[in-house]
Amino acid sequence: MTAAAAITKSAEMRDLAVDWPLELYDTLKAAGISHMSYVPDAGHSTLIRLFNEDAGMTANVLTTEEEGIAIATGAWLGGQRSVILMQSSGVGNCINMLSLPVQTRTPLLMLVTMRGEWAEFNPWQVPMGQATEASLRAIGVTVLRAETGEDLIEIVGQAAGMAFDADQQIAVLIGQRLLGKKKW
Repeated sequence: MTAAAAITKSAEMRDLAVDWPLELYDTLKAAGISHMSYVPDAGHSTLIRLFNEDAGMTANVLTTEEEGIAIATGAWLGGQRSVILMQSSGVGNCINMLSLPVQTRTPLLMLVTMRGEWAEFNPWQVPMGQATEASLRAIGVTVLRAETGEDLIEIVGQAAGMAFDADQQIAVLIGQRLLGKKKW
């Protein structure tokens, strides 16, 4: 049995305050996601590991977040549902490329771990952390925000439906408090 299968089997016993990445993996799989692009990020590390271990999933490591927008668009055109994982600092790299799915009404689902908020130790993360939501809204992306594991699971389930059933571009912001304090 793979690690992903073992994790999925124990879903009934999850505490979403800490096990939200495991439940999020199941939620994305249930939404038909078969493709994932990401820039490595500690906040997404469990989800990245689960998708990389899943033989039914295609995963792309990105050199910059904007590549993920083009790859997700191509995946959709090829009949696959895709999710992009990134940090709030990467949103600034995507603003111009986001015009592609917005103008073509191509479904887009992004999960954005926030930086520059609660317990942030790196002052360089603060400006983009503060500008992330407004930047996404300004380009035409619908923004939803989760602060608890329970909310995240519900929001991502709905966001996937909004994106793939209604051709919307959705970013789910995952609050830094949910991720926990970064330790370096």
